Formats: sequence, C-alpha cells, structure tokens
Amino acid sequence: MIKYVALYKHPVDGEAFDKAYFESHKPLIDKVPGLIRQEIAKVTRTFVPGFLQDSEPYLVAELYFESKDAMKAAFASPEWQVAGANLTEIGGMDLVAMFSAEVVE
Repeated sequence: MIKYVALYKHPVDGEAFDKAYFESHKPLIDKVPGLIRQEIAKVTRTFVPGFLQDSEPYLVAELYFESKDAMKAAFASPEWQVAGANLTEIGGMDLVAMFSAEVVE
C-alpha cells in the first residue's frame, strides 16, 4: 500500500480555508479512481517549531492507494486534474507540501 500525503501550512483565514477544503476539495478527491481511503487530520500540537519555515502545520491529508501503479493511474485521471485545479482555486497550492510514502505493515 502507498499513501500520498499533503501537509498544509496554517492559512491566513483558517475558517475560510476549512470551508473551501471540506465543501469543495475533499468531495472531489473522494471521486478519484483507485483511492482506498482518505484521512484528514487537523494538527493540534507541534513539537518542531520552524519545521515549515516559521509556519505552523495546519492540516494533514493522507490518500491511500493499493499500489504505486494505482496511485500513478489516479494522478493521470480527469478526477485528479479537476481536484488539482480546485486546490489551486482555493489557495491550497500555496500552503502545501506533498509527498508519497510506502506503508510499512
């Protein structure tokens, strides 16, 4: 299993970001083919100040796929493209660091 992780810095207006993220972006991600599950967590405490260049982490989104191939196929899908465009529209691309990680079981 592999997961794609999006780590968001704290937005200027958290309430507005949450509304846009949960009402428009998350439902688009839910439609991505091959997605096994999506977990979203709000950061409540940090132990490494300055980790994100003086910006506190705000939200962590983890998208799980069965394999690297399934994830690559998802990234090539029209649904992923629409979700990416939406993330740009809501200002999320300016806040996010993204990476993939193989799940060790």
